[in-house]
Amino acid sequence: MSERNPWRTLSTRVVYENPWIKVREDEVLRPDGQPGIYGVVDTRVATGVVALTPSREVYLVGQWRYPFDAYSWEIVEGGADEGEDPDDAVKRELREEAGLVAARWRPLGGEVWLSNCFSSEVARLYVAEELTEVPAEPDGTEELVVAKVPLAEAVERVASGEIKDAMSVIALMRAWALVQGNLL
Repeated sequence: MSERNPWRTLSTRVVYENPWIKVREDEVLRPDGQPGIYGVVDTRVATGVVALTPSREVYLVGQWRYPFDAYSWEIVEGGADEGEDPDDAVKRELREEAGLVAARWRPLGGEVWLSNCFSSEVARLYVAEELTEVPAEPDGTEELVVAKVPLAEAVERVASGEIKDAMSVIALMRAWALVQGNLL
């Protein structure tokens, strides 16, 4: 099996753009040599953090997710603003959403491709420890509930399908492996 790119991009045009996403349509030659189109959603770098206490509890954030018209429990997540380093963005998001700052930060595995069939979005996941509470500062699009639960319970919520958010599923399972001594 070859790892060379079998796609050939002939042209690209932006179909839609706002501060969070850009949708482009590429005119391509497909791997079978036939002409076609490929739609791609480009985004900023996503960040997610498992805020972990010494007693192995994690902070989850509950919020309504507009695209699914459903409530969702997740780790603290956000995105790096244009020109913002993802390491700084995740610290900002933890403070804004959960009202926490951390003295110890570790990457939680390598980057994750969140939906690589139509999106270029990558996520960087972290573990934050040695937490201190500060006032939360959610933005105007967020109505958040913050809960602290045992990591084992969060993993059970992943296994049962209650936690559906991809970044949360991956980060919580990686954090579980970390505390079990199997990762990092």
